[in-house]
Amino acid sequence: MITTISFFKYNSNKFWAFRQMAESHKFFENNPKIILYKLLGTGAGDGFLWPDFSTYSILILWKKEEFANEFISKSDHSKIIEKKAYSRHDYFMQPIQTHGSWDGINPFKNCLVEKNKEDKIGIITRGKVRLSKQIDFWLNVPQASNAIKRAKDVEFYKGIGELPFLAQATFSVWKNLDSVMNFAYKSKDHSDIIKKTRKRNWYSEDMFTRFIIKKNIETSLN
Repeated sequence: MITTISFFKYNSNKFWAFRQMAESHKFFENNPKIILYKLLGTGAGDGFLWPDFSTYSILILWKKEEFANEFISKSDHSKIIEKKAYSRHDYFMQPIQTHGSWDGINPFKNCLVEKNKEDKIGIITRGKVRLSKQIDFWLNVPQASNAIKRAKDVEFYKGIGELPFLAQATFSVWKNLDSVMNFAYKSKDHSDIIKKTRKRNWYSEDMFTRFIIKKNIETSLN
């Protein structure tokens, strides 16, 4: 199995891109080669408080890596993206650690692989914010974003999510596992946010997954 997360950037066709959050399910639902997929909007700036209408994402767990390669290179969906988007960036990943759930399941727990110390690491943290905790949660988002922003070896991070304000996630890419561990255990801002998350019980559901990044492909389209 292989997991892909793809980011599509648009200089124009932004309203069309927004509509795809509803209209592009036809390319993925009932696809026998796919175990799970999520159509995701993204956040602007350093977090996901404000939407980024120029960037959208798709997270997919494939039964085989060859299915992912074939879809990204040849599918009708990719042909349309090639015409509409300015660029795309595809990460191919395999999970090495996971806990929690996403919509009641954890699709990654049965496909863990061995890690290599030098592998680049991708991390998805996802939480469903309780309605009663919205204000407190969003007041603390800048602290969480700044913690990642100041991290030494983070190469990319982006807020992603299915539902504005309610179901939010972050995807980040790190130089290697050591850089992740240094951030996890030495960043005071990160430590404070973790403590607040547990103490204040912000999430009704959450999931944390670390991946090794097997490859990533950035493609200019227009």
